[in-house]
Parts: sequence; structure tokens; C-alpha cells
Amino acid sequence: MSEYVQTRVANGTGIITLDRPKALNSLSLEMVRALTETLLAWRGDAGVDAVVITSTSEKALCAGGDIRFFHQAGHATPTGDSALLEDFFTEEYALNHLIHFYPKPYIALMDGVVMGGGMGIAQGGPDCGLRIVTERTKMAMPEVNIGLFPDVGGSHFLSHAPGALGMYLGLTGLTIGAADALYVGLADVFVPVAELPALQALIASTPGKQLASAIRSFAVPFAQQAGASELAAQRALVDRHFGAASVQAMMSSLEADQDPFAQKALAAMRQRSPLMMCVTREMLARGASMDVAECLRMERSLVRRNFEHGEVLEGVRALVIDKDNAPKWNPPSLQAVTPDMVARFFAPVWPDWAHPLRHLG
Repeated sequence: MSEYVQTRVANGTGIITLDRPKALNSLSLEMVRALTETLLAWRGDAGVDAVVITSTSEKALCAGGDIRFFHQAGHATPTGDSALLEDFFTEEYALNHLIHFYPKPYIALMDGVVMGGGMGIAQGGPDCGLRIVTERTKMAMPEVNIGLFPDVGGSHFLSHAPGALGMYLGLTGLTIGAADALYVGLADVFVPVAELPALQALIASTPGKQLASAIRSFAVPFAQQAGASELAAQRALVDRHFGAASVQAMMSSLEADQDPFAQKALAAMRQRSPLMMCVTREMLARGASMDVAECLRMERSLVRRNFEHGEVLEGVRALVIDKDNAPKWNPPSLQAVTPDMVARFFAPVWPDWAHPLRHLG
């Protein structure tokens, strides 16, 4: 088990508390394994009727994967830390699948930052998951900013967002709050920060079998306090621009629109990896017709291709290691990205029978 993952069972509810505040609960391989071990044990435990995942920090549930580790391991020898990197993504995506199909209510308190890998451990299945947001929620899939793509099931939950909203979130990597998360379908209920002590008391006093419905009822009076969704107001604009057939067409469309919302999206995209925006667009187009397991297997292959190419290593170097904020993307411009470059990312890495996630159902 990990020192950064606390677990306990009380009143029929298994409570997982992430406790790595200095790193905003960024996931290490050790944490992924601790979460998986716990959820597998509780899955068949008659004494656990629901699961709650929360954090010791008001700043974040989870800010994503440990990208410093990605950079270190990506530069390691084939038999060194790079093997742990392979393990990390295989086991993280298997954990995402486990959570999505968990047979018991899986309740995520998405207070503070919830980004990247944090979304993967919060986006439970629609039938039994419950995702709580507050006015402190800062949600994003910002992977294109570091030369990656929105993984951890992003190819599924973003591609199933209404209209072109998932494409907008995946290609810009911009952050949204509670109202937008609810509108897009990435959250279920809103609870004000001031009511969190009462929510914790409710969790402590309610039997696990009744917890999800009790929280939904508790949250009803606060539904309007989440505020108005900017994405709802901008839905026609987003669908018009991000429904285009290519990243180049999207950006050209945005360039002709002087609306501040459109210009903000365009400015963000100009900072992102041109190649990985194109890969992300293709991934989301494919993910729309795939199930969760197929999406995660596709993402696992894309991760291997990405590290072979080196785009994420350069992105992490520029934004996190050297902090010069001047990544040298390869290729450096959208015009230089060819269909063959994108297609290579989707070429099979393993035969189907050897895929590391072949057992996901």
C-alpha cells in the first residue's frame, strides 16, 4: 500500500483519502497499485456497500499523473525506469476500467483541482457513479499542453460529451468549473464548500447502501448555486468551430471569429503540440464509436507511440523541468503535420492477443 493513500471502512462505506498534498495528489505507480488493491478487495467485501474517494487537501482531489516521473522514466534505459513507465500506464488504465464498471456506488468528491489522471479516478460509470463538484472545482484534460493527449478514458468520456464540447476540452486543454462540468456531463451534483462539513457528517452517519441516494437528496437545494454554465451559453459557437473536420479547419474558423471566447480557445491551441492536437482529434472521432475497454486499449497504444516520438518528454521538459515554457514541438507547426504522422500513432503496437490490456471486458 502507499503512504499517500489512506483507506478505512465505516458504516458500510469504504473511504479512500488521497494524501499527497505537496504534489496535489499526483498519481504515482505506488498510488495506482494501492487504489487498485483496495478496490479489488472491497469489490467482493460484503461489509462494503459504497466507496467514497476524497482528499486531505482542499486544493485538489488529484492533479493527474506524476509527470516528473514520466520525464525521468522516458529517458531511462530499456530495462530501467522505462519498464516502470510501461507498468504505470497499463495499471492506471486498468484502474480506470475497474472504476468505470465498479459494481458498487463509487462517489468522487471532486473538490479543487481534478485534471488528467484525476479525471480517470473520478469518472465512474454512469449507472452507479456519483461525481460531486464544488465552487473550488477546477476540471480539465490539459494533456495536449505537455505534448500528450487526453487519456485515462478521455477518448470515451470526452467523445460522448454533447456536441463538440469534448473536442473543445480535449484540444484546448482549458479549465472549467462546476457549472460547466455539470452541463458537459462530467459531474452529477453540486455541493457548496460551506456545506462540506455537513456532507462529511452525512457520509459518516448514512449506511453505505443508502449513501448515493442520500447525497443526491442532500445536494438538491444547492443545484442552482453552481451558477450559469459558460459552455451552455457558448454551445453554438463551440459546435460551429470544433465540429470542423480537421484541427486546421477548426483554427481557421476560430481565427475568423472575434468573439473573446473563440479567441481564448485559439490562443490556447496555438500553444499546444500541433501533432498531438491532430492525434487527439482523430482519437476522439474514433472513440465515439468504441466502448470503454476499446478506448483504453487504443490509448495504451497511443501512449507507447507518444513516448517513442518524444513529444511528451519535450512538453514536460519545457513546462515542468526547465520551465522555459518554450517547447520545441515536432513538427513545430500544424501545416507540417501529415496524415501519415497521425496514422502512425494508431498503427497496432501489439497483436491483439498480446496487448497489455487485452483482458479488459
